[in-house]
Amino acid sequence: MPHPETWLRVTPAGLWCEPGDFFVDPTRAVARAVITHAHADHARPGHEAVLATAETLALMRARLGEGRAGRRQQPLRPGEVVVQNGVRLWLRPAGHVLGSAQVCLEWRGSRVVVSGDYKRAPDPTCAPFEAERCDVFVTEATFGLPVFRHPEPEREIARLLASVALFPERTHLVGCYALGKCQRLIALLRRAGWQAPIWLHETLLAACRTYEALGVPLGDLRPVTAARRAALRGAIVLAPPGAAAERWAERLSDPVIALASGWMRVRHHARARGVELPLVVSDHADWDELNATIDETGAPEVWIMHGRDDALAHALGRRGIRGRALHRVGRGAGEADAAPGPAEDAAA
Repeated sequence: MPHPETWLRVTPAGLWCEPGDFFVDPTRAVARAVITHAHADHARPGHEAVLATAETLALMRARLGEGRAGRRQQPLRPGEVVVQNGVRLWLRPAGHVLGSAQVCLEWRGSRVVVSGDYKRAPDPTCAPFEAERCDVFVTEATFGLPVFRHPEPEREIARLLASVALFPERTHLVGCYALGKCQRLIALLRRAGWQAPIWLHETLLAACRTYEALGVPLGDLRPVTAARRAALRGAIVLAPPGAAAERWAERLSDPVIALASGWMRVRHHARARGVELPLVVSDHADWDELNATIDETGAPEVWIMHGRDDALAHALGRRGIRGRALHRVGRGAGEADAAPGPAEDAAA
């Protein structure tokens, strides 16, 4: 049985399956791409052929445009198997955002799972993560330090609603990433009983419309630009991080600045962003979830694609699992390190 290092390689264009001659989440335009999810650092434009879940393809078309999301698009249902030059390929849900998937590859009895980004907490807007047994598990490590242990998202939503009740004349402005985090927050608010309109920055509207077209109900959503100042007293507004500094925010009523991100576990990140109400809501696995997931896969070897690979590799080594840092090029918005900037805060 060949070791995965002999047939799955890191190249300047990304992770390349040599016998199948395709890339997983390539960093530049290629002939054949398999895409784990529609965030910009994983789903880039210009590929000739793209294979992904139907939801990811729809979100790519909405984000990139019909002509840039891949000339040929092949949707694949979770669990459905295709064979490319002898390589068996199938997808398993990753639980990150709508349509997100792990890419499972098997060649000559050797199996690798490329997880992309994933989370283990329940999310009403996407299918939950499903572990797949493998010889090598390729994982992220965005929150690969023991300090990162995410609270229940319902607790953070309860904190937001308690603040709204405490300050009924103020607008609560919640910073969040446009794809995935925004829709999850809306769904969690609805489940918590908030049925009033949720106001959105215009850049968040397109992804919400696509989610609803794909069968995810989000309730009464309205653009902030259509609101009078009085309507925003006591309201919840979702916007990209940093939007409070934009001119449109002048219509808000003494806003409480909040940010929904796993990085809000670290207080100096919140202070540096001027965040009054940090909400620890992440679309990535935390430290315990990373380790538990790796154990579930049964993989004796783990490739760590980004984040704090050193800490995770050390923890794995103590359990007899080989951890290997798998550095790749072309990082962009949606990925995160230990010291995130605005784009990383938004996505995590």
